Amino acid sequence: MHSMLEARSLTTIALCAISLCALLPGKSSAATTGPTGATPAGRGECRTVQSKILNHPVNYCALIPPGYDADKTRRYPVLYLLHGLGDNEQMLLRSGGFDMVQDLWENHSIGDYLIVTPNGGQTFYINSRDGRVRYEDFLVQEFMPYIESHYRIRADRAHRAVGGVSMGGYGALHLAFRHPELFSAVVAHSAALIPSKDLPALNLNGRTPVPEDIRLMGNLFGDPFDRAYYERNSPLVLARSANLAGLKIYFDCGVQDDYGFNVGAQALDEILTARHIPHEFHLYPGNHSWEYFAAHLPASLEFVSHTFDPAPKTK
Repeated sequence: MHSMLEARSLTTIALCAISLCALLPGKSSAATTGPTGATPAGRGECRTVQSKILNHPVNYCALIPPGYDADKTRRYPVLYLLHGLGDNEQMLLRSGGFDMVQDLWENHSIGDYLIVTPNGGQTFYINSRDGRVRYEDFLVQEFMPYIESHYRIRADRAHRAVGGVSMGGYGALHLAFRHPELFSAVVAHSAALIPSKDLPALNLNGRTPVPEDIRLMGNLFGDPFDRAYYERNSPLVLARSANLAGLKIYFDCGVQDDYGFNVGAQALDEILTARHIPHEFHLYPGNHSWEYFAAHLPASLEFVSHTFDPAPKTK
């Protein structure tokens, strides 16, 4: 397993919000199946969906729960799980994460639901400031309808959740707070949350050279960097006014997070607490690494499972 690159300054923290490296390296494959010999067993498959909005195909992987293939009449909930920047749709299939999910299914620690991960590239799962990459539109208008029509999914808010890690945690919180009518739960690990006040001071009048890290952020938030657009998309800003009634919220972060995302997580906790919005928040020992994510993934998957089915499981 590989840890993230270390951040050494506030400026580097700003860069990491966009250029966060992968939790795990790897290349895409056509399809992957789950472990053999387990009865019943889930499986994983990787496919491609065509996008008119993005004007290119998008790879995705789906973890399919035990019993899906045997019972052709049953419909299932779905969790859209978003990867970190530099990773891809195979974030669980390559990492040992599938074995973890399989164990949770077999032990009845979580109920049966699909876990679907699209390839989000470097998009942070939002629409770019220049309108050239409308990834949020793709997710809401094309990808989710495609998945929910091609798999036996109960396509309603009560049976739909979104989650993610790092960049994907930002994307999950953004999507849930921007579209709370679509999701019953949101979960995030080490979400890439940077309060606007912690961004480096910028001279946006063009007379002062923009730092290289902020220039990279221009791919999403404008070139020159558009602080107002950054704030409009920030989960921290959205959380202050979004109608979050009925949305189940879980997020955690490592106290030693290499990028200081624990500061953003605490800020989100304070915002939700001030609004008296129920949520579950944890600061745990640990840094920004796959090991941290793997240690706490079961908790978020169980949180989602309890949202879909509040009844306790029999082990």
